[in-house]
Amino acid sequence: MKAVILLSGGLDSSTILYKAQADGYECYTISFDYQQRHLQELQSALLVAQKAEVVKHQVINFDLRKWGGSALTDDAIDLPQERSLNEMSQNIPVTYVPARNTIFLSFALGYAEAIAAECVYIGVNALDYSGYPDCRPDYIQAMQEVFRLGTKQGREGQPISIVAPLINLKKTEIIQLGNKLGVPWDLTWSCYARGNVACGVCDSCRLRLAAFAELGLVDPLAYAS
Repeated sequence: MKAVILLSGGLDSSTILYKAQADGYECYTISFDYQQRHLQELQSALLVAQKAEVVKHQVINFDLRKWGGSALTDDAIDLPQERSLNEMSQNIPVTYVPARNTIFLSFALGYAEAIAAECVYIGVNALDYSGYPDCRPDYIQAMQEVFRLGTKQGREGQPISIVAPLINLKKTEIIQLGNKLGVPWDLTWSCYARGNVACGVCDSCRLRLAAFAELGLVDPLAYAS
């Protein structure tokens, strides 16, 4: 069995890679260089893919800076820092990249059908404080219908499945799952800031650090602050 894994190099996507392997799939990982602020994540994705000994790892290149609309693709938009978890939950943040998961899933669908894969794994999580619109169950359900209707494989009665095993898990539960699966946290990257050391103050860093702290664990990643 084959699966295409959307691998950003972060905590969630690394966990779903190891989950897909535990589920018995041969894993084909894809990452995206869309000229995001935090390009460092691509190096982590490569290291995690190599550690997991995936069948093939690829990086797809395109430039979302041409459109901007997000703090991750437009340097004129300030990256939120030192926000409390409560503040993060108020509104969809400026780190939301317009239609990003739809773009990613479209690439993954094309790749999956080309190699006759049964499914696509994505590490979306609806319980994250960010509340991104393209990380919610109703979105995944809608995209599953697109997968069915928009492919030869789907029209012939063998649709490619979207697997989102983390969608209803808390960040602490994701870390606990990753620990059981042996995810190498030290190779992962969650920070939104530009640099070789995680900032420790952006929303993503703070969510990650809070989850490790809640579990009484030490995050092995180095932080600037």
